[in-house]
Amino acid sequence: MSRLGSLGARLYRGDVGYDFIGKRKIWYGVSILITITAIVALAVGGLNMGIEFKGGAVFTTPSTSASVAQAEESAVAASGHQAIVQKLGKGGLRIQITEVDLAKSDAIKAQLSKDLKVPEEQINADLVGPSWGEQIANKAWTGLGVFMVLVVIYLAIAFEWRMAIAALVALIHDITITVGIYALVGFEVTPGTVIGLLTILGYSLYDTVVVFDSLKEGTKGITKQTRWTYSEIANRSINGTLVRSINTTVVALLPVAGLLFIGGGVLGAGMLNDISLSLFVGLAAGAYSSIFIATPLVADLKEREPQMKALRKRILAKRAAAAAKGESVEDEQSYDDTDDNGEEEAPAAAVVGQRQQPPRGHGRTSGKRR
Repeated sequence: MSRLGSLGARLYRGDVGYDFIGKRKIWYGVSILITITAIVALAVGGLNMGIEFKGGAVFTTPSTSASVAQAEESAVAASGHQAIVQKLGKGGLRIQITEVDLAKSDAIKAQLSKDLKVPEEQINADLVGPSWGEQIANKAWTGLGVFMVLVVIYLAIAFEWRMAIAALVALIHDITITVGIYALVGFEVTPGTVIGLLTILGYSLYDTVVVFDSLKEGTKGITKQTRWTYSEIANRSINGTLVRSINTTVVALLPVAGLLFIGGGVLGAGMLNDISLSLFVGLAAGAYSSIFIATPLVADLKEREPQMKALRKRILAKRAAAAAKGESVEDEQSYDDTDDNGEEEAPAAAVVGQRQQPPRGHGRTSGKRR
């Protein structure tokens, strides 16, 4: 078995673990700082909306010896607006100029033909109206709103409303970070970006639901035992699915990184940049939020319940009493032997097929005599 596989097995059994829940205030602080930075970048710099949203013209030239810098200078001089120039695979150029109408496009086309030394009839000009981009944006916002509502309803039915709220916060967290990164780096926002944003929501939700499912199973009959608190079982659920989350995220990020850094950076493929950046940032943020935001938030909400407060109080009192006697909490049967029907009641840990031991990183009482 590989080292990572061995670590995953030990995390799943509870032999080792990291206290994600206990350090949740650190993660909350990091997320708040990142979110504030993203909002400030968005407010100050704004988004670099693509031609599909602002309207304009796209000129495609045949193979030419002119450089990207020369084409950009010529386009700016002819139109009076900022131009984005990309080198195409066969030596041609793609020149994108915003806020250009039909009347200006012919004059710009003639100027480009003169400066770049290519026949005017071989320059292809495509005009894009801003209304088309506005329709895409409106439909994207509508789809996003419907998606969020359905997610909350589903999670509230399949799990509970606290998990639905936590998942919603995690999704908003992921979108905010991704949009903020776009504002910081200045990448164009195109329909490809919108597609990427909608795609990462599904991934983020999947990773969160995996942890929630483990948590739901692990907390069955939790009030009938006095060994673990809800937060401790939540931490165990995160550790038990940690390697799976890492593997899934790495496998998903590798091809996206290839698109972003090789396809977009080396080959200069603009559309690849638009969609791959949103996917790369969103996938990473989704994996982060499912571990460091969603589950700790659920634990916070659950620990406010009177039942969970009472359970924590009983557990802490029992641990204090055991420590005073120099006994090990692990050696005691700390859950009820029978349920309300007189049948044997399985401990919460047995549901997830793990040994009866508290998760690491929560002040676990040592088996050594004090």
